[in-house]
Amino acid sequence: MLLWRVLIDLVPDFLSVLDATDRLAAYRSYFETNRPLLSAYWRNYVLDPDTPPAKPVVEQALAADRSDLRALVESVDLVRMAEDTLARASGVLHIDRPTDVCLMVGVGGANAGELVIRGRGVAFICVEHFTGKANPQTFGLGLSPELIPLWIAHELAHAVRYTSPESQSPMRQLIREAGGYYDYWQTGSWATLRELMINEGLAVHASQIVAPGFDPADYFGYARRQYHRLRELEAFLRRATDVDLDRRALGLRLRFLAGGMSPAARLVRGRVIPERAGYYLGHRMAEALVVERGIAAALRAKTEDFQQAEDHARGFQTA
Repeated sequence: MLLWRVLIDLVPDFLSVLDATDRLAAYRSYFETNRPLLSAYWRNYVLDPDTPPAKPVVEQALAADRSDLRALVESVDLVRMAEDTLARASGVLHIDRPTDVCLMVGVGGANAGELVIRGRGVAFICVEHFTGKANPQTFGLGLSPELIPLWIAHELAHAVRYTSPESQSPMRQLIREAGGYYDYWQTGSWATLRELMINEGLAVHASQIVAPGFDPADYFGYARRQYHRLRELEAFLRRATDVDLDRRALGLRLRFLAGGMSPAARLVRGRVIPERAGYYLGHRMAEALVVERGIAAALRAKTEDFQQAEDHARGFQTA
């Protein structure tokens, strides 16, 4: 029997690795047991796990102080939180394909992300980033655990756009051509900047609807000052990105949607833009269609439908 929505909790397994006498051997066993999921996580958000550079990354992750993680597990019912969010998102987003939510411990990569494995969508949360206390040994961001539902909803929205039979997104077609697997780097090279930004903007809208009540900046993963700065820069960014919106290049995805990029890499028309500015732009680009059709339908819409909805909302007439 194919289960449509599954919660996968790998946190206890990781804690068992930390309690083992030989942590490295225990991690290798843990990795092999969960290879399809963990290999996809590594390849999309860290590096190739089967190459020599992976070993020191694992060793650092295993040697780090995890007292904050243990305190989180003891004080917060992460499983209930994730199950409740998955249930809400299933109704709001009309999830219509097998989809999983995975609670896990990462190795310094993203705080959350999306995967597609053999055609099945996966939203993963790396809980070490949500302990409420920054941890330089684990690269933990110190986010509040209350934000976990927000990020689950965000990643589930991607899963819908990538896998729903009704989705007309080019991302779905790219994933089908890749044999049912999501690849951050290939989709970043083959999808237009417009689609990539709308994809993230839609996920922000979805998180606002599924998990309401947070500060606007939280939905983007921005500091408050950065959020307000992007609002100030919106008119400039709209003009500056217009020429690139229908281009395809991995560098564009990294410039507008990736964290950790250098100031030189974020130089746009003579200005250094804030990190991940494309999340804000994509949110604004998707807004008119979300209002017009609702989030579930907007997640499945064609890329070109968003510009048409914006033009209609602004009263533009076309021949």
